[in-house]
Amino acid sequence: MIFFILLLIILIVFLWLDYFQYNFILFYFFNGVIMKMGYPCMNRSIGCSSSRSFRLKSYTLDRFIDTVHMNLNCLKKILEFNIDNNLLFFRITSDLIPFASHFICKCEWQTMFGDTFDHIGRFIRKYDMRISMHPDQFIVLNSSKDDVVKRSIKELEYHADVLDLLGLDVSHKIQLHVGGVYNDKEAGIHRFIKTYDRLPDKVRRRLVIENDEKSYSVMDCLLIYDVIDIPVLFDVFHHSLNPSTIKLKDALQSCFETWKDTDGLPMVDYSTQHQNKRFGSHTESIDKDDFLRFIKASSPHDFDIMLEIKDKEKSALLARDLLQNDPRFVR
Repeated sequence: MIFFILLLIILIVFLWLDYFQYNFILFYFFNGVIMKMGYPCMNRSIGCSSSRSFRLKSYTLDRFIDTVHMNLNCLKKILEFNIDNNLLFFRITSDLIPFASHFICKCEWQTMFGDTFDHIGRFIRKYDMRISMHPDQFIVLNSSKDDVVKRSIKELEYHADVLDLLGLDVSHKIQLHVGGVYNDKEAGIHRFIKTYDRLPDKVRRRLVIENDEKSYSVMDCLLIYDVIDIPVLFDVFHHSLNPSTIKLKDALQSCFETWKDTDGLPMVDYSTQHQNKRFGSHTESIDKDDFLRFIKASSPHDFDIMLEIKDKEKSALLARDLLQNDPRFVR
């Protein structure tokens, strides 16, 4: 009798859960780990942008507040779209809060929008989404110019504030390129390491570095890891352009070993070369054959994959369907 009562209780609980949550729980229970896939920054399907901005000379407090409200509202819509379509990895745009690290922004935006961030963060945590951020190319920690380094640190603090306000743990990362070579790679690596020691803890605990397409390879990033113990995010496309001396499978293994349990699953960026644009330009839409070759080559590793492809959610949805038989991914 007790057994049937327990079964009835379990059935009632499942009826209260929506379809996605039901499958999420079952998959996690039987597999222990869930790999996630997603796309960066913007969604072309829903008719809004989370990166609205305006010219610096047009800055007013009212305009700032209105713009941030629109960006946060759109971010929530993007995340809802992603949940509806089982895309559980998303990179939030660096432009979410315009001029956040600029001296012109004197308001306490962290307090002003705290409730909204908390609401969005609860949504992210409810569905166990993975969030990342990626500052732009002007953020250079190994610059030889101290003013550039200071601005870069301030911008990284803003990124850390966004993830902290969302209430996300340290598995939600800020990814960054090592920076410039300045005709002396060894010195560039040394400056990065030296600047890393200056970073506030809220940045260091989230920061990861990635290999780039021309300056710092996987091997270079691993040299930095050996000194400061920073996780290395593997970029598939950049590795194809700047492979150093290490093969794909070995590169994956070496990068993944830099991630601790508290860092979450290793993160991977995937794209391919645009056929009609300059060296290093990302493709407009996913190359299905190349993508499946990489997925096959990556087995049996578990990781979260970010599709850095120009058509954003369109390719992500296609990739999701291509992986419907891969047991590593949520379906």
